[in-house]
Amino acid sequence: MKKIIILLSLLTASIFAEAYQVTGKVVEVSDTKIVVMKGKEKFEIALSAPSKAKMGDKVTVEYAMTASDVAVKK
Repeated sequence: MKKIIILLSLLTASIFAEAYQVTGKVVEVSDTKIVVMKGKEKFEIALSAPSKAKMGDKVTVEYAMTASDVAVKK
C-alpha cells in the first residue's frame, strides 16, 4: 500500500512540475483567451475550456507552456 501511495505522489508531482500559475485581476476575457494583470505585467493565456471569470475578478490561472515551433539558428 505504501508503494502505491509513493508512486501516485511521484506521478502527481511530475505532472505539476511543468504547470505554472498566475494570480491577478482579469482585464479581458473571451471564449478563447483570458488576460490577467499581475502588478504591471499582463499574462495572455489561451483557454481550452469555458471560464466563468468576469472582468475585474481576482483569479488564479494554471497553465502550461508548449512550443508550437522550434527554429534552429546557425
